[in-house]
This record gives sequence, C-alpha cells and structure tokens, in this order.
Amino acid sequence: MTNRRTYNWKCRNLTLKLGDRTLVMGILNATPDSFSDGGDFYDINAAVDRALDMEAQGADIIDIGGESTRPGATPVPALEEIKRTLPVIEKIREHSSVPISIDTMKAETAFQALEAGANIINDISAFETDPKMVEVAAQTAAGAVLMHMKGTPQTMQDDPAYANVVQDVRSYLQQRMDFAASHGVGREHLVVDPGIGFGKTLEHNLDVMRRLPDLAECGRPLLVGASRKSFIGQLLGRDNPAERLSGSLGAAAWAVLQGAHILRVHDVIETCDVCRMLDTFVCGEP
Repeated sequence: MTNRRTYNWKCRNLTLKLGDRTLVMGILNATPDSFSDGGDFYDINAAVDRALDMEAQGADIIDIGGESTRPGATPVPALEEIKRTLPVIEKIREHSSVPISIDTMKAETAFQALEAGANIINDISAFETDPKMVEVAAQTAAGAVLMHMKGTPQTMQDDPAYANVVQDVRSYLQQRMDFAASHGVGREHLVVDPGIGFGKTLEHNLDVMRRLPDLAECGRPLLVGASRKSFIGQLLGRDNPAERLSGSLGAAAWAVLQGAHILRVHDVIETCDVCRMLDTFVCGEP
C-alpha cells in the first residue's frame, strides 16, 4: 500500500481529519436523469430518507446533486437545481449534522446550499464553469473538491485524447489549486479528484487508477469516484449500472490501497465494510 498522508480538511465550521481511515461520501442524486439512479430520489422525502439511511450505514459525507453530469446530459438552470437540492438539505439539517457537499458547477446553487447548511462544494469543473464559484468558496470558507474533466458533460466523451493522461490530470489539478489559492481559497480547504469517467476512455481510466499515487504529488487529499462507472461495465460486461457492485468494490479497495482518502460511492454499507477491513489491516484503524 502507498503511504497515505494525513491532512486536516477545513470545511466551514468543520475540520475533517483525512488519512487515518478512509472516508466514504454517499451519493444522493436529486435528479430525474442521473446515469445510475436517476429518479429514485427525486421526491424530497425519499431523498432525505436515503441521506439518513446512508449516514446510518456509515457515510461520512452526503453529496447532493441536482443536475446529472452523465455523458451527454442536458444542462439544468440554477433555479431548477436549487429547487431540487435546497429543500433536501434543509430537511436533512432538521435531523442530522452529517457533513453535506453540494455537487454543482453553479455559484448561486453552491451559495444557497451552503446557507442552508452544506459544508463542501463539489465542483466537477474545478471552478472553471462559473467564475463566481471561487468567490463563494473564499467568502464562505467552504471545503471544496476540484475535479479534472476534459470538456463538459455534453462533450467530454467525444474522442478524448492526452499526451500522458496522468501527467495531464496532475498538472491540471495543480493549476486549479493555484488558481483557487490566488483567489483566497487556502489549500487546507481543497481536495482533488482525478475525474474517473469524465473525458476519459477505458484505457485512460485504467491508467489513472493504476497510478493514483502519482496524483498524491498534488499535495492535497485524494477523492476517487469510480462507483458504478462505465469502465467497470466495459471490463465486466455489465451494461446496467446497478449490476456493477462487485466491480465497484474492487475499484474501491484498489483506490484505498493506492492512497485515496475519500471514496464517492452509491453503495455505502458495502463500501464501508471494505474500507473498515482494509483500514484495519493496513493502518490499524477499524
């Protein structure tokens, strides 16, 4: 196993210790069209119940999104995204203090979510899509996940090409961290995500997974989101994302052994079991 550095991740009023054990981020899609579970939690009560269930199953963070980012997805206006996510966050906060991240590329959505009780901005465009996003992050002292994506969700799978995918991803993430720092977002607020499945072919995804330790050179904690992704379906012949649990757990275990600090997943209880076993064997932390 790659030695995993420890970090303190500052997320508004919280400081999350990363590295002693693997944290699990549970995915909550308040959307009608996400690639794996679109429509399942579109109802507010169903979404809140799912969030509380994931917390009970061991999720350390709940990641709430109101816009599908699957390849070719139709963009959603900020007002619609807010309509889908804000009531869910507010209602979760009536019952729980679990850390919440808002999965959005829009500054207004992020600001409203943070005001409602979220702690983290998960921006798959790494502050590129909306120029005001970095201002929101700086002003609110939110935690932020900066992800690599080539293109947009609408174009990212249109024949992506790299000179060296791992070097390119690492360079991009370093540049975006420098950009954030130059606009008042301290590095202690940042986590990086290599963007498995975002503007990458099967071989690109495999290269990134194989060389996750190289991305640790960015000097910030590493989040990996491989859960139910298409590369797993391609490798195992599983066209239905719901049938990719075993492959997702294999990818999760590999990511932990390669130094990932956070796993973003659909299947929380199963992933928590895997993480607890690996953390116990390797780190002595059950």
